[in-house]
Amino acid sequence: MTPLSAHADVFLAIANPARRAILDRLRAGEQPVLALAAPFDMTLPAVSQQLRILRRAGLVRERRHGRQRLYRLNPEPLKQVREWMRPYERFWSRKLRDLGEYLDKHGTPRRPSVED
Repeated sequence: MTPLSAHADVFLAIANPARRAILDRLRAGEQPVLALAAPFDMTLPAVSQQLRILRRAGLVRERRHGRQRLYRLNPEPLKQVREWMRPYERFWSRKLRDLGEYLDKHGTPRRPSVED
């Protein structure tokens, strides 16, 4: 896998809300597929498919314990997302600072009342 396709895989993997929810659940620690699937209105094969996508992107690691497959979060690839977002964080921080300065200078705008 080229670095570009690995980068794209991470973004594609987190684009899906169910996969993001699985990652959120794995923040609590390693879990078997049945525990991960419990809160979702999806079949077990559908959850396994989502886990496969997360594994391919490097966001999830799998290990076998007897007949059970256990999954754990590997947050390292999310650094790519953070690096991509960094300029946007600076942009919004600057915009919020500018808004705060404007409000300090001009005061908070008055909301129209029902009587207006």
